[in-house]
Amino acid sequence: MTAPAPVHPVDEVPPVRQLAAFGLQHVLAMYAGAVAVPLIVGGAMKLSPADLAYLITADLLVCGIATLVQCVGFWRFGVRLPIMQGCTFAAVSPMVLIGTTGGGLPAIYGSVIVAGLAIVLLAPVFGRLLRFFPPLVTGTVILIIGVSLLPVAGNWAAGGAGSKDFGEPKNLGLALFVLLVVLGVQRFAPAFLSRIAVLIGIAVGLAVAIPFGFTDFGGVGDADWLGISTPFHFGAPSFHASAVVSMLVVALVTMTETTGDLIAVGELTGRAVEPRSLADGLRADGLSTVLGGVFNTFPYTAYAQNVGLVGMTRVRSRWVVAAAGGILVLLGLLPKLGAMVAAIPAPVLGGAGLVMFGTVAASGLRTLAQVDFKDNHNLTVVAVSVAVGMLPVGVPTVYERFPDWFQTVMNSGISAGCLTAIVLNLLFNHLPAKAASAPEANGLPAGGGEQGVEQSREEVV
Repeated sequence: MTAPAPVHPVDEVPPVRQLAAFGLQHVLAMYAGAVAVPLIVGGAMKLSPADLAYLITADLLVCGIATLVQCVGFWRFGVRLPIMQGCTFAAVSPMVLIGTTGGGLPAIYGSVIVAGLAIVLLAPVFGRLLRFFPPLVTGTVILIIGVSLLPVAGNWAAGGAGSKDFGEPKNLGLALFVLLVVLGVQRFAPAFLSRIAVLIGIAVGLAVAIPFGFTDFGGVGDADWLGISTPFHFGAPSFHASAVVSMLVVALVTMTETTGDLIAVGELTGRAVEPRSLADGLRADGLSTVLGGVFNTFPYTAYAQNVGLVGMTRVRSRWVVAAAGGILVLLGLLPKLGAMVAAIPAPVLGGAGLVMFGTVAASGLRTLAQVDFKDNHNLTVVAVSVAVGMLPVGVPTVYERFPDWFQTVMNSGISAGCLTAIVLNLLFNHLPAKAASAPEANGLPAGGGEQGVEQSREEVV
């Protein structure tokens, strides 16, 4: 009898207890980011507490459905990799503008639905652009993703942006304690426990935070036991030209970010993303965004937070993340459970986030280690791309005097750095090289060699 074909780690199904633990770990890693978008948009529109709670539960429900579509997949929807889905921050500024001056929530949802349909239609086009993402570009993008997320972890560690006790030593001390617990478990615990080091760190940090007064469970008692999001709860969608155009720009940005995240997960899991699977993943993004517009929430994209968790834990099963999607669906249907998760203090998440986001950046460096930097301009490509990507992260107001469409694209360090890396790679490594290739008088090379750059990722590996 022939032996059964080995199962790729991405397709392995862990035991149920591991699925639950690993899945909950992914939920905790992305929960704060997931609920931040409806809180920001709803707060800017001065919605009532009941409407804000409705936005959050609707968001969690669609987050779960979107994650299941991306991980499990059906027909040509879903990349079938361990990818968590959540609301994109790239859409926050345009949505606040639309909601406060251009027609309210119905106008937001109309533009979101159009953007989702556009992503579905454009997905095959982006799939064919994969050849412009050699390791030089993908490594740079993954590095930018990780570094640009670190300020998020820093804000959490300090107590959460806007909190009254932001930067208090007790907050940073709690974050440091959680960080040390995560590192200790990962280094000294048995293999299974080391894979849920983040979950253990958050649980221990929460246990320590409660007696020291870091937590507030008041929202748990106020939350309903059951909440079901109905289509068009805030009214039928309306379609305004300016709102639709701004959201189409956001769609292009999120497609660029998702492409970087999908490639990063492909690198981490050992299942390289091909043009067809990239198109399937983007198509799932578009479907999720359409569902967001129908079920009272916002555009969806792959969450880079969880890319770092995959790399850190080395748990590559897509079914683990599918289990996380199931947990999110439950949180969306049971608001009281969601309120319990929301009570986890920001410093606890910050300590764990430092490890996860740093892991993403380190993964980018590992990919760049495959690239030849000798006698070519590849170092310039990386240097300028990282600089452009970090500019809006380090100076958030740098583009505030530019048009809205420009801010939408460039205020995201990930999309700004990704676009720069693609353009510079084309400029230095795809255009015809200069005729003279001999060294100049100062000893620097005159040509732009492209060894190891135009090769596919599979050939480099």
